[in-house]
Amino acid sequence: MANHKSSLKRIRANATKRLRNRYQAKTTRTFIKRLRAAEDKKSASDLLPKVISMLDRLAKKNIIHKNKAANNKSKLTKFVNGLK
Repeated sequence: MANHKSSLKRIRANATKRLRNRYQAKTTRTFIKRLRAAEDKKSASDLLPKVISMLDRLAKKNIIHKNKAANNKSKLTKFVNGLK
């Protein structure tokens, strides 16, 4: 267990940030699944900008790697463009 005041505060802050990061990452994964489950192009096209924004935000905060975000955006865009 930590002895210094600053160490205890850091532990609390890290726990808070970890929970927030996990929530944001899980929410993004859920939206990606919703997008992949979309059957018509209109609903998928409406959802795509929101998902791309979420991925960019995660990459900006280093929650996911920037190349993973780019890869996901590319694949999802291709998927939406392929819908009828």
